[in-house]
Amino acid sequence: MRIEDVPDDVAAAAFRRLVHHLRHRTDAQNVDLMGVSGFCRNCLSDWIAEASHGALGKDAAREAIYGMPQAEWKARHQTEATPEQLARMQDSVARNRQEEALDEALDESFPASDPPSQSEPGGRR
Repeated sequence: MRIEDVPDDVAAAAFRRLVHHLRHRTDAQNVDLMGVSGFCRNCLSDWIAEASHGALGKDAAREAIYGMPQAEWKARHQTEATPEQLARMQDSVARNRQEEALDEALDESFPASDPPSQSEPGGRR
């Protein structure tokens, strides 16, 4: 099954559960999340702000994810990142960029490889 085929209400419920889990697991630092998975609470916030098409600003989206203003969460829960954590995060972010570049290259190559009847409006000419 493709993720696009999951009903929106099911996807929204799973997303909210993820957010509640991250709120509970304040011991999971953003730098660690980035180092292991290439995304963190800030990424989720940015994705919400982008998906809202301007309806939610960055601060409102961050508060939706953190459950409080980000500065308050940082003061309560964020620890200083170690050099090792920062190195893992940098490696992980580099992997994200490689994947994004590959995705973009593939997206750009598909129309060129399709026959004109599929890639040109109105079919063959």
